Amino acid sequence: MPVTKFSVEDRYSYHHGFGSYFESEAIKGALPIGANQPQRPPFGLYAEKFSGTAFTAPRSNNLQTWLYRVLPAASHQPFEPYVSLSKTSVYQKTYHIPNQLRWDPFDLDNEVDWTDSLHLVAVAGEPALKQGVGIMIFAAGKSMRDNEAFSSADGDFLIVLQHGVLDIQTEIGRILVRPNEICVIPRGVRYRVTLRYGSVRGYILELYQGHFQLPELGPIGSQGLANVRDFQIPVAAYDYDVKTEWHHITKFNGEFFIATQNHTPFDVVGWHGNYYPYKYDLGRFNTIGSVSYDHPDPSILNVLVAPSDQDGTPIAELVVFPPRWLVMEDTFRPPQFHRNAMSEFMGLIQGNYHGKAGGFQPSGASLHNVMSGHGPDYDTHRKASDEELHPVKVGEDSMAFMFETCHIMGITEWGLNGCNKVQKDYTKNSWESLYPLFKPPV
Repeated sequence: MPVTKFSVEDRYSYHHGFGSYFESEAIKGALPIGANQPQRPPFGLYAEKFSGTAFTAPRSNNLQTWLYRVLPAASHQPFEPYVSLSKTSVYQKTYHIPNQLRWDPFDLDNEVDWTDSLHLVAVAGEPALKQGVGIMIFAAGKSMRDNEAFSSADGDFLIVLQHGVLDIQTEIGRILVRPNEICVIPRGVRYRVTLRYGSVRGYILELYQGHFQLPELGPIGSQGLANVRDFQIPVAAYDYDVKTEWHHITKFNGEFFIATQNHTPFDVVGWHGNYYPYKYDLGRFNTIGSVSYDHPDPSILNVLVAPSDQDGTPIAELVVFPPRWLVMEDTFRPPQFHRNAMSEFMGLIQGNYHGKAGGFQPSGASLHNVMSGHGPDYDTHRKASDEELHPVKVGEDSMAFMFETCHIMGITEWGLNGCNKVQKDYTKNSWESLYPLFKPPV
Protein backbone atom coordinates (compact mmCIF):
# COMPACT_ATOMS: atom_id res chain seq x y z
CA MET A 1 0.00 0.00 0.00
CA PRO A 2 1.52 3.37 -1.02
CA VAL A 3 1.34 5.08 2.35
CA THR A 4 3.74 5.53 5.26
CA LYS A 5 3.11 3.38 8.33
CA PHE A 6 3.18 6.04 11.02
CA SER A 7 3.77 5.24 14.67
CA VAL A 8 1.54 8.15 15.74
CA GLU A 9 -2.05 8.26 14.53
CA ASP A 10 -3.31 11.52 13.06
CA ARG A 11 -5.93 13.08 15.32
CA TYR A 12 -7.29 15.62 12.84
CA SER A 13 -9.56 15.72 9.79
CA TYR A 14 -8.62 17.22 6.43
CA HIS A 15 -9.79 18.37 3.05
CA HIS A 16 -7.97 16.70 0.14
CA GLY A 17 -6.64 18.15 -3.11
CA PHE A 18 -3.65 20.34 -3.96
CA GLY A 19 -4.59 23.87 -4.97
CA SER A 20 -8.33 23.22 -4.74
CA TYR A 21 -10.85 25.82 -3.59
CA PHE A 22 -12.45 24.77 -0.31
CA GLU A 23 -14.98 26.10 2.12
CA SER A 24 -14.87 25.00 5.75
CA GLU A 25 -17.03 25.74 8.78
CA ALA A 26 -16.44 24.93 12.44
CA ILE A 27 -20.00 26.11 13.08
CA LYS A 28 -22.61 25.43 10.45
CA GLY A 29 -23.73 28.70 8.89
CA ALA A 30 -20.54 30.63 9.69
CA LEU A 31 -19.92 31.31 5.99
CA PRO A 32 -22.14 33.87 4.26
CA ILE A 33 -23.93 32.66 1.16
CA GLY A 34 -23.01 34.39 -2.09
CA ALA A 35 -21.43 37.56 -0.72
CA ASN A 36 -17.94 37.59 0.80
CA GLN A 37 -18.39 40.63 3.01
CA PRO A 38 -22.03 41.13 3.94
CA GLN A 39 -22.97 44.13 6.06
CA ARG A 40 -23.30 41.86 9.08
CA PRO A 41 -21.53 38.48 8.73
CA PRO A 42 -23.10 35.47 10.49
CA PHE A 43 -22.80 35.23 14.29
CA GLY A 44 -21.22 38.69 14.55
CA LEU A 45 -17.94 37.54 12.98
CA TYR A 46 -15.51 39.81 11.17
CA ALA A 47 -14.79 39.17 7.49
CA GLU A 48 -11.08 39.32 6.58
CA LYS A 49 -9.52 38.77 3.17
CA PHE A 50 -6.19 36.95 3.29
CA SER A 51 -4.28 37.33 0.00
CA GLY A 52 -1.22 35.30 -0.95
CA THR A 53 -0.85 36.95 -4.36
CA ALA A 54 -1.63 40.33 -5.88
CA PHE A 55 -5.32 41.05 -6.40
CA THR A 56 -4.82 41.08 -10.18
CA ALA A 57 -2.75 37.89 -10.44
CA PRO A 58 -4.13 35.59 -13.17
CA ARG A 59 -6.86 33.23 -12.05
CA SER A 60 -4.56 30.25 -12.64
CA ASN A 61 -2.28 31.30 -9.76
CA ASN A 62 -4.39 33.74 -7.75
CA LEU A 63 -4.33 32.69 -4.10
CA GLN A 64 -6.71 34.11 -1.50
CA THR A 65 -8.90 32.97 1.38
CA TRP A 66 -11.77 34.71 3.14
CA LEU A 67 -11.65 34.29 6.93
CA TYR A 68 -14.61 34.76 9.24
CA ARG A 69 -13.25 35.31 12.69
CA VAL A 70 -13.97 36.66 16.16
CA LEU A 71 -11.53 39.59 15.79
CA PRO A 72 -9.46 40.66 12.78
CA ALA A 73 -5.69 40.18 12.57
CA ALA A 74 -5.21 43.96 12.62
CA SER A 75 -6.29 44.11 16.28
CA HIS A 76 -2.95 44.22 18.15
CA GLN A 77 -0.50 46.64 19.71
CA PRO A 78 2.48 47.89 17.64
CA PHE A 79 5.26 45.42 16.82
CA GLU A 80 8.58 45.84 18.61
CA PRO A 81 11.95 44.31 17.66
CA TYR A 82 12.51 40.92 19.29
CA VAL A 83 16.29 41.06 19.38
CA SER A 84 16.78 37.81 21.29
CA LEU A 85 15.92 35.94 18.09
CA SER A 86 18.23 36.78 15.20
CA LYS A 87 19.50 33.48 13.86
CA THR A 88 17.55 33.82 10.62
CA SER A 89 18.79 37.24 9.49
CA VAL A 90 19.62 37.32 5.80
CA TYR A 91 22.03 40.21 6.45
CA GLN A 92 24.48 38.21 8.53
CA LYS A 93 27.87 37.35 7.08
CA THR A 94 27.70 34.59 4.48
CA TYR A 95 30.38 32.67 2.61
CA HIS A 96 30.03 31.93 -1.10
CA ILE A 97 32.40 29.03 -1.67
CA PRO A 98 32.54 26.44 -4.47
CA ASN A 99 33.56 23.54 -2.21
CA GLN A 100 31.32 20.56 -1.69
CA LEU A 101 30.00 20.54 1.88
CA ARG A 102 28.53 17.86 4.09
CA TRP A 103 27.25 18.11 7.64
CA ASP A 104 27.09 15.46 10.35
CA PRO A 105 23.67 15.04 12.01
CA PHE A 106 22.51 18.25 13.65
CA ASP A 107 22.03 18.08 17.40
CA LEU A 108 18.69 17.95 19.16
CA ASP A 109 18.08 20.85 21.54
CA ASN A 110 15.63 20.24 24.35
CA GLU A 111 15.98 23.76 25.77
CA VAL A 112 14.33 25.81 22.98
CA ASP A 113 10.93 26.06 21.31
CA TRP A 114 10.05 26.41 17.63
CA THR A 115 10.85 30.10 17.18
CA ASP A 116 14.17 29.88 18.98
CA SER A 117 15.20 26.72 17.13
CA LEU A 118 15.39 28.21 13.63
CA HIS A 119 18.95 28.49 12.30
CA LEU A 120 19.66 29.84 8.83
CA VAL A 121 22.25 27.60 7.13
CA ALA A 122 22.28 28.87 3.55
CA VAL A 123 20.64 31.74 1.70
CA ALA A 124 20.38 33.35 -1.72
CA GLY A 125 18.34 36.43 -2.42
CA GLU A 126 16.46 38.87 -0.25
CA PRO A 127 12.98 38.58 1.25
CA ALA A 128 12.45 42.37 1.07
CA LEU A 129 12.58 42.06 -2.72
CA LYS A 130 10.72 38.74 -2.69
CA GLN A 131 13.61 37.04 -4.43
CA GLY A 132 15.38 33.78 -3.66
CA VAL A 133 15.31 31.19 -0.89
CA GLY A 134 16.67 30.45 2.57
CA ILE A 135 17.44 27.04 4.09
CA MET A 136 17.09 26.51 7.83
CA ILE A 137 17.66 23.74 10.34
CA PHE A 138 15.36 23.43 13.34
CA ALA A 139 15.74 21.39 16.52
CA ALA A 140 13.42 22.02 19.45
CA GLY A 141 12.44 20.30 22.68
CA LYS A 142 9.74 22.61 24.03
CA SER A 143 6.27 23.59 22.90
CA MET A 144 5.65 27.23 22.16
CA ARG A 145 4.04 29.04 25.06
CA ASP A 146 0.28 28.65 25.35
CA ASN A 147 -0.33 32.29 24.45
CA GLU A 148 2.17 32.64 21.62
CA ALA A 149 1.86 32.51 17.82
CA PHE A 150 4.41 32.75 15.01
CA SER A 151 4.33 33.72 11.35
CA SER A 152 6.73 34.66 8.57
CA ALA A 153 6.08 37.60 6.27
CA ASP A 154 9.15 36.61 4.28
CA GLY A 155 7.94 33.51 2.50
CA ASP A 156 6.42 30.04 2.49
CA PHE A 157 7.90 27.52 4.93
CA LEU A 158 8.41 24.08 3.35
CA ILE A 159 9.01 21.91 6.42
CA VAL A 160 10.68 18.49 6.13
CA LEU A 161 10.42 16.80 9.52
CA GLN A 162 13.16 14.29 10.35
CA HIS A 163 12.45 13.47 13.99
CA GLY A 164 9.49 13.80 16.35
CA VAL A 165 5.95 15.05 15.72
CA LEU A 166 4.76 18.60 15.04
CA ASP A 167 1.26 19.43 16.26
CA ILE A 168 0.54 22.72 14.48
CA GLN A 169 -2.42 24.93 15.26
CA THR A 170 -2.95 27.45 12.45
CA GLU A 171 -5.55 30.09 11.77
CA ILE A 172 -6.97 27.81 9.08
CA GLY A 173 -7.08 24.66 11.23
CA ARG A 174 -4.88 22.01 12.81
CA ILE A 175 -2.21 19.82 11.19
CA LEU A 176 -0.24 16.89 12.60
CA VAL A 177 3.12 16.37 10.88
CA ARG A 178 5.18 13.19 11.30
CA PRO A 179 8.52 12.03 9.84
CA ASN A 180 8.10 11.25 6.14
CA GLU A 181 5.47 13.98 5.83
CA ILE A 182 6.17 17.47 4.52
CA CYS A 183 4.19 20.55 5.44
CA VAL A 184 3.92 23.94 3.72
CA ILE A 185 2.87 26.96 5.78
CA PRO A 186 2.34 29.91 3.45
CA ARG A 187 3.60 33.42 3.97
CA GLY A 188 1.67 35.23 6.70
CA VAL A 189 -0.21 32.28 8.21
CA ARG A 190 -0.14 32.48 12.00
CA TYR A 191 0.49 29.25 13.85
CA ARG A 192 1.63 27.65 17.08
CA VAL A 193 3.76 24.50 17.39
CA THR A 194 3.10 22.02 20.21
CA LEU A 195 5.44 19.11 20.92
CA ARG A 196 3.19 16.41 22.39
CA TYR A 197 5.62 13.59 21.66
CA GLY A 198 9.00 15.02 22.62
CA SER A 199 11.76 16.77 20.72
CA VAL A 200 11.73 17.52 16.99
CA ARG A 201 14.32 18.14 14.29
CA GLY A 202 14.24 18.82 10.58
CA TYR A 203 14.83 21.09 7.62
CA ILE A 204 13.04 24.14 6.20
CA LEU A 205 13.18 25.71 2.76
CA GLU A 206 11.75 29.22 2.93
CA LEU A 207 10.58 30.41 -0.47
CA TYR A 208 10.83 34.19 -0.71
CA GLN A 209 9.49 34.33 -4.25
CA GLY A 210 6.11 33.02 -5.41
CA HIS A 211 4.51 29.81 -4.17
CA PHE A 212 4.94 26.09 -4.69
CA GLN A 213 3.14 24.25 -7.47
CA LEU A 214 2.99 20.67 -8.65
CA PRO A 215 5.44 20.02 -11.50
CA GLU A 216 4.06 19.64 -15.00
CA LEU A 217 3.84 15.99 -16.01
CA GLY A 218 4.39 16.37 -19.75
CA PRO A 219 4.49 12.99 -21.52
CA ILE A 220 4.01 11.18 -18.19
CA GLY A 221 0.33 11.98 -18.64
CA SER A 222 -2.39 12.97 -16.21
CA GLN A 223 -1.16 11.26 -13.04
CA GLY A 224 2.05 10.26 -11.30
CA LEU A 225 4.67 11.73 -8.98
CA ALA A 226 2.79 13.58 -6.19
CA ASN A 227 -0.89 13.19 -7.01
CA VAL A 228 -3.30 16.04 -6.35
CA ARG A 229 -5.67 14.05 -4.14
CA ASP A 230 -2.98 13.11 -1.62
CA PHE A 231 -2.38 16.63 -0.29
CA GLN A 232 -4.21 17.34 2.97
CA ILE A 233 -5.59 20.71 4.04
CA PRO A 234 -6.88 21.43 7.57
CA VAL A 235 -10.56 21.99 8.30
CA ALA A 236 -11.78 25.02 10.23
CA ALA A 237 -11.25 24.87 13.99
CA TYR A 238 -11.36 27.80 16.39
CA ASP A 239 -10.80 28.90 19.98
CA TYR A 240 -12.80 31.61 21.71
CA ASP A 241 -10.55 33.70 23.93
CA VAL A 242 -10.86 37.50 24.18
CA LYS A 243 -9.36 37.91 27.65
CA THR A 244 -5.89 36.37 27.56
CA GLU A 245 -2.81 38.37 26.58
CA TRP A 246 -1.29 36.84 23.45
CA HIS A 247 2.05 37.47 21.79
CA HIS A 248 2.52 37.28 18.04
CA ILE A 249 6.11 36.80 16.84
CA THR A 250 6.65 37.50 13.17
CA LYS A 251 9.69 37.05 10.96
CA PHE A 252 9.95 40.19 8.82
CA ASN A 253 12.84 40.63 6.39
CA GLY A 254 14.82 38.05 8.31
CA GLU A 255 14.42 39.74 11.70
CA PHE A 256 11.95 38.98 14.49
CA PHE A 257 9.30 41.33 15.85
CA ILE A 258 6.71 40.80 18.57
CA ALA A 259 3.27 42.31 19.19
CA THR A 260 0.79 41.93 22.04
CA GLN A 261 -2.95 41.44 21.65
CA ASN A 262 -5.81 40.62 23.99
CA HIS A 263 -7.31 37.75 21.99
CA THR A 264 -6.28 34.48 20.41
CA PRO A 265 -5.25 34.56 16.74
CA PHE A 266 -6.83 31.12 16.32
CA ASP A 267 -10.42 32.36 16.16
CA VAL A 268 -11.39 31.61 12.55
CA VAL A 269 -14.83 29.99 12.68
CA GLY A 270 -15.13 29.51 8.92
CA TRP A 271 -13.14 30.10 5.76
CA HIS A 272 -13.28 29.62 2.01
CA GLY A 273 -10.48 29.93 -0.52
CA ASN A 274 -7.29 28.40 -1.88
CA TYR A 275 -4.58 29.98 0.30
CA TYR A 276 -3.88 27.65 3.20
CA PRO A 277 -1.30 25.34 4.79
CA TYR A 278 -1.11 21.73 3.65
CA LYS A 279 0.80 18.51 4.20
CA TYR A 280 1.77 15.48 2.11
CA ASP A 281 2.89 11.94 2.92
CA LEU A 282 6.05 11.20 0.92
CA GLY A 283 5.17 7.50 1.14
CA ARG A 284 2.44 8.19 -1.43
CA PHE A 285 4.86 9.48 -4.06
CA ASN A 286 4.37 7.64 -7.35
CA THR A 287 7.93 7.09 -8.57
CA ILE A 288 8.68 7.10 -12.29
CA GLY A 289 11.91 5.59 -13.64
CA SER A 290 13.69 3.96 -16.55
CA VAL A 291 12.73 0.41 -17.55
CA SER A 292 15.36 0.06 -20.27
CA TYR A 293 18.72 1.80 -19.77
CA ASP A 294 20.36 4.92 -18.31
CA HIS A 295 19.60 6.78 -15.11
CA PRO A 296 16.95 9.53 -15.50
CA ASP A 297 17.63 13.03 -14.24
CA PRO A 298 16.41 13.58 -10.65
CA SER A 299 13.77 16.00 -11.96
CA ILE A 300 11.69 12.86 -12.51
CA LEU A 301 11.40 12.75 -8.71
CA ASN A 302 10.00 16.26 -8.16
CA VAL A 303 7.31 16.72 -5.52
CA LEU A 304 6.89 20.51 -5.58
CA VAL A 305 8.33 23.28 -7.72
CA ALA A 306 8.44 27.07 -7.56
CA PRO A 307 8.88 28.26 -11.14
CA SER A 308 10.87 31.28 -12.20
CA ASP A 309 10.32 33.43 -15.29
CA GLN A 310 12.74 31.15 -17.17
CA ASP A 311 11.01 28.02 -18.41
CA GLY A 312 12.21 24.83 -16.73
CA THR A 313 14.52 26.66 -14.31
CA PRO A 314 12.87 26.73 -10.90
CA ILE A 315 13.61 29.11 -8.07
CA ALA A 316 13.24 26.06 -5.87
CA GLU A 317 12.02 22.50 -6.01
CA LEU A 318 11.66 19.56 -3.66
CA VAL A 319 13.02 16.25 -4.96
CA VAL A 320 12.72 12.97 -3.07
CA PHE A 321 14.50 9.63 -3.32
CA PRO A 322 11.97 7.08 -2.05
CA PRO A 323 12.15 3.28 -2.09
CA ARG A 324 12.02 2.22 -5.75
CA TRP A 325 12.99 -0.50 -8.18
CA LEU A 326 16.05 -0.21 -10.42
CA VAL A 327 15.88 -2.44 -13.47
CA MET A 328 18.04 -0.66 -16.06
CA GLU A 329 20.25 -2.95 -18.17
CA ASP A 330 23.98 -2.40 -18.70
CA THR A 331 23.72 0.83 -16.70
CA PHE A 332 25.62 2.50 -13.89
CA ARG A 333 22.63 2.77 -11.57
CA PRO A 334 23.57 5.28 -8.85
CA PRO A 335 23.27 8.99 -9.69
CA GLN A 336 25.88 9.95 -12.25
CA PHE A 337 28.85 12.23 -11.73
CA HIS A 338 27.75 15.69 -12.74
CA ARG A 339 28.03 19.44 -12.45
CA ASN A 340 24.87 21.44 -12.37
CA ALA A 341 23.55 24.94 -13.06
CA MET A 342 21.49 24.41 -9.89
CA SER A 343 22.53 24.25 -6.24
CA GLU A 344 21.59 21.00 -4.47
CA PHE A 345 21.02 20.81 -0.72
CA MET A 346 20.33 17.24 0.37
CA GLY A 347 19.00 15.84 3.63
CA LEU A 348 18.20 12.37 4.89
CA ILE A 349 15.03 11.66 6.86
CA GLN A 350 15.74 8.01 7.57
CA GLY A 351 17.70 5.00 6.34
CA ASN A 352 20.65 5.07 3.96
CA TYR A 353 21.02 6.93 0.68
CA HIS A 354 22.13 4.54 -2.04
CA GLY A 355 24.21 7.21 -3.78
CA LYS A 356 26.65 7.35 -0.87
CA ALA A 357 28.11 4.32 0.91
CA GLY A 358 28.71 6.12 4.19
CA GLY A 359 29.05 9.46 5.95
CA PHE A 360 25.63 10.78 4.89
CA GLN A 361 23.41 10.16 7.90
CA PRO A 362 19.81 10.91 8.95
CA SER A 363 19.47 14.55 10.08
CA GLY A 364 22.74 15.37 8.30
CA ALA A 365 22.97 17.35 5.07
CA SER A 366 25.11 18.17 2.06
CA LEU A 367 25.38 21.15 -0.28
CA HIS A 368 26.75 21.06 -3.79
CA ASN A 369 26.63 24.61 -5.02
CA VAL A 370 26.29 25.73 -8.63
CA MET A 371 28.84 23.94 -10.85
CA SER A 372 30.45 22.05 -7.96
CA GLY A 373 31.27 18.58 -9.23
CA HIS A 374 29.78 15.70 -7.27
CA GLY A 375 28.47 12.17 -7.57
CA PRO A 376 28.83 8.74 -5.97
CA ASP A 377 31.76 8.22 -3.65
CA TYR A 378 34.60 5.80 -4.35
CA ASP A 379 33.06 2.76 -2.65
CA THR A 380 29.66 3.26 -4.28
CA HIS A 381 31.22 3.74 -7.72
CA ARG A 382 33.37 0.62 -7.41
CA LYS A 383 30.48 -1.53 -6.25
CA ALA A 384 28.04 -0.26 -8.91
CA SER A 385 30.63 -0.71 -11.67
CA ASP A 386 31.36 -4.34 -10.82
CA GLU A 387 28.10 -5.80 -9.51
CA GLU A 388 25.98 -8.25 -11.46
CA LEU A 389 22.88 -6.41 -12.59
CA HIS A 390 19.42 -7.69 -11.79
CA PRO A 391 16.20 -5.99 -10.66
CA VAL A 392 16.80 -4.56 -7.21
CA LYS A 393 14.79 -2.39 -4.85
CA VAL A 394 16.83 0.43 -3.35
CA GLY A 395 16.02 2.76 -0.49
CA GLU A 396 13.98 0.30 1.58
CA ASP A 397 12.98 2.07 4.82
CA SER A 398 14.81 5.14 3.55
CA MET A 399 13.86 8.61 2.41
CA ALA A 400 16.34 11.19 1.17
CA PHE A 401 15.35 14.55 -0.29
CA MET A 402 16.86 17.53 -2.07
CA PHE A 403 16.15 21.25 -2.03
CA GLU A 404 17.26 22.46 -5.44
CA THR A 405 17.56 26.09 -6.50
CA CYS A 406 18.92 28.01 -9.46
CA HIS A 407 20.77 30.38 -7.11
CA ILE A 408 24.31 30.24 -5.74
CA MET A 409 23.89 29.67 -2.02
CA GLY A 410 25.81 31.61 0.61
CA ILE A 411 26.63 29.71 3.82
CA THR A 412 26.05 31.48 7.12
CA GLU A 413 28.62 31.66 9.89
CA TRP A 414 26.53 29.23 11.92
CA GLY A 415 26.22 26.84 8.99
CA LEU A 416 29.92 26.84 8.23
CA ASN A 417 31.43 27.10 11.73
CA GLY A 418 28.96 27.69 14.54
CA CYS A 419 27.12 24.39 14.29
CA ASN A 420 30.43 22.49 14.35
CA LYS A 421 29.02 19.83 12.01
CA VAL A 422 30.84 20.37 8.71
CA GLN A 423 32.82 17.27 7.73
CA LYS A 424 36.36 18.46 7.09
CA ASP A 425 37.32 15.38 5.06
CA TYR A 426 34.18 15.14 2.92
CA THR A 427 35.89 15.51 -0.46
CA LYS A 428 38.89 13.46 0.62
CA ASN A 429 36.73 10.55 1.76
CA SER A 430 34.39 10.75 -1.22
CA TRP A 431 36.38 11.47 -4.37
CA GLU A 432 40.10 12.01 -3.83
CA SER A 433 40.60 8.24 -3.73
CA LEU A 434 39.20 7.81 -7.26
CA TYR A 435 41.94 6.63 -9.65
CA PRO A 436 42.16 6.46 -13.44
CA LEU A 437 40.54 3.44 -15.09
CA PHE A 438 41.36 4.56 -18.60
CA LYS A 439 43.13 1.96 -20.74
CA PRO A 440 44.09 3.44 -24.11
CA PRO A 441 44.11 1.05 -27.02
CA VAL A 442 47.48 -0.39 -27.94
